[in-house]
Amino acid sequence: MRTVITGQIGMDKKPYLEEVARLAGERGGNIEIFNVGQMMYAEGPDIREGRILDLPLSRLHSLRRAAIKDIVSQTSPFDEHQNVIMNTHATFRWRHGLFPAFDFDQLIEFQPELFICLVDNIEVVHDRLHAEHDIDATLKDCMVWREEEILATELMAQAVGCRNSFYVLSRGRHQSTSETCYRLVARNDMKKVYPSFPMSHVMDLPDVLAEIDQFRAALAEHFITFDPADVDEKLLLDRGIEAAKEGKDWIEVEPHAFGGKIDGDPMRVSVRQILDIAGDIDGQIYMRDFRLIDQSDMIVSLVPELPGGIPGLSSGVERELQHAWEHTKEVYVVWKPEKPPSPFITETATKIFKTVEEALEFFQEQGYFAMTNLFGH
Repeated sequence: MRTVITGQIGMDKKPYLEEVARLAGERGGNIEIFNVGQMMYAEGPDIREGRILDLPLSRLHSLRRAAIKDIVSQTSPFDEHQNVIMNTHATFRWRHGLFPAFDFDQLIEFQPELFICLVDNIEVVHDRLHAEHDIDATLKDCMVWREEEILATELMAQAVGCRNSFYVLSRGRHQSTSETCYRLVARNDMKKVYPSFPMSHVMDLPDVLAEIDQFRAALAEHFITFDPADVDEKLLLDRGIEAAKEGKDWIEVEPHAFGGKIDGDPMRVSVRQILDIAGDIDGQIYMRDFRLIDQSDMIVSLVPELPGGIPGLSSGVERELQHAWEHTKEVYVVWKPEKPPSPFITETATKIFKTVEEALEFFQEQGYFAMTNLFGH
């Protein structure tokens, strides 16, 4: 598979893609990574690290074209067993303003088959951006840039005939999504699944969180999964609102994921900047989750039983199920409560299961499980 992978500055894609290539090697295959930015620096040895975007646009353009020309000459679109990733950007938002990071004629020469736009939690992107570059960008700037990068990548894909081979993928911090990226590049025939589950109103229920984590892990073992919890900026907004009520100007944000913290140094984030992106967070969650459903073959939703026998069916989960049904996706529901589901669930579900194990047995019987230990298309 010939793949173009984009993402805004601050994604730190290079080590992430190195992990993808390592996974390929473990499975007896190979993925070649071509880092356009690194190759541009090699073309201009006089350029100081981290300062390439300060160059005149004409020189940037020449360096980029030279780098991509080398990639095209070193790879063959006629080699069916060659897996190639071009690591680049779709746009730049810098002191020059907003400008593209690609030329259509060279994209066509490369003959890509797959486009992936990587995203990550915005406070993490913001932190990396300022650690690596001398620039004063706000959280709002990073949010806007992310939308531009997704849109530009989608337009790139459409322009070269890859309309149905464009994916938004989160780097994720609950667990690495490098496995998902590997499967998209090398095992793209695997079923693609959107796992749906309640989030905000179960945060204080550790047993339910553990049940949800087991559900997510079970699906990730057998499918390419696009997990909505891999980007969890709603938690950042909740903390920012609480800090504002307490009169705080800054908060320290521990690296976290759905259900708990993970290892890493805390980040210092401006409360004012968090409040400035409140509408963007809600809007992008709404847009992104529906996009993840659209790029999946099916949705599998877990409805846990909450204390008091209440079904853990949030408005978000209901809306996701309805969206998937209306867009002719396969809709599967694991319904755990004793109380039976309403007609709004039963009439829009392909099939309802009582347990995750029952659902997995059904998927296996249907031939939905691919052999995940082999390298190939």
